[in-house]
Amino acid sequence: MFTQTDYSGTKIEKYTALTKQLDALLTGETNTVANLSNASALLNQFLERVNWVGFYLMEQGELVLGPFQGLPACVRIQVGKGVCGTAVSEKKTMLVKDVHAFPGHIACDAASRSEIVVPLIKDNEVIGVLDIDSPELSRFDEEDQTGLEQFADVLTKHL
Repeated sequence: MFTQTDYSGTKIEKYTALTKQLDALLTGETNTVANLSNASALLNQFLERVNWVGFYLMEQGELVLGPFQGLPACVRIQVGKGVCGTAVSEKKTMLVKDVHAFPGHIACDAASRSEIVVPLIKDNEVIGVLDIDSPELSRFDEEDQTGLEQFADVLTKHL
């Protein structure tokens, strides 16, 4: 059963509590869509000042839209294109303080100003990405990156 967690302490402590809550929420469930849906809802409830939280999954060599919270989004993204595709091709988190300064940025929501994309890696292969947008410049920092990478690691174990 889902219970609201008290997110107090430092930013990293809050992310640690969030990640523990995610693990408890997904334990025993094997359905990918259900787990990604709950993960996006949990993040959307936890994070402030964001306008899109969701997943793209690798399918036949490209990213395809998965469960998300926010406005309708781009359905397919080629590997190496935009922030999400770059995170896949480089196999690393992309922390973008100003999306308009990112070469080749794909604007699904014109209100987005900053973005963080964390690759979901299983058996050394990128299976998708966690994508989070904000209408604020420089919304995400290195502590967000660390916390979201831990979140993604726990999530990937349940996929």
